[in-house]
Amino acid sequence: MTVTLEVSDRVGTIRLDRPPMNALDVAVQDRLRELAEEAGRRDDVRAVILYGGEKVFAAGADIKEMREMDHAAMVARSRALQESFTAVARIPKPVIAAVTGYALGGGCELALCADVRIAADNAKLGQPEILLGLIPGAGGTQRLARLVGPSKAKDLIFTGRQVKADEALAMGLVDRVVPAAEVYEQAHAWAARLARGPALALRAAKESVDAGLETDIDTGLTIERTWFAGLFATEDRERGMRSFVEDGPGKAEFL
Repeated sequence: MTVTLEVSDRVGTIRLDRPPMNALDVAVQDRLRELAEEAGRRDDVRAVILYGGEKVFAAGADIKEMREMDHAAMVARSRALQESFTAVARIPKPVIAAVTGYALGGGCELALCADVRIAADNAKLGQPEILLGLIPGAGGTQRLARLVGPSKAKDLIFTGRQVKADEALAMGLVDRVVPAAEVYEQAHAWAARLARGPALALRAAKESVDAGLETDIDTGLTIERTWFAGLFATEDRERGMRSFVEDGPGKAEFL
């Protein structure tokens, strides 16, 4: 399989495995959607890692495949392309991208679907579609601008240039830079920590932030308020508050 989902200790790893560069062809896109939806449904998955292996995250779309598509074919395909990535972005659990090597074009767009991005010190990220006479088509013009701001996003999209890990960190494109050999280990540690947390509260936090960014402040506050009050009906809230009163902060164990 070109994409797999491996689960251990309530952490699911969605692994790209299409050597040599994890090119994101139609089969990979469709499989990503299937596994993102599966990870969202499974009770034994509480956090998710996106990983392309030790050498490369994903170097972009399969250009040979795309070259054979005409306008009509891409009109038919473009929605499915975006929906595959949106399925990853909408996993109702914490998602972290462990970025090694190249994350270009669709690879960068996939990393943008995560909540947090840890990059190797040798990673390179970018949106080089303009060099093909195209623009990003899997969410890059939207998610990148929301993450780093429109000016920085336009710089990357207009020029197609690649940025090294240190520049990506400075502009907010990634959240942490670590030695290449430690990328997956540190991503797993982050995911495992959150996998032990209150699942419903984490879902509420993610949906409140993501939905709030798409609307005005008053609507966002309504979303927050609704989730906040709703969590008072959960066992996790009872468990967390009881532990705080009886044992002190930060000691609650959630199911």
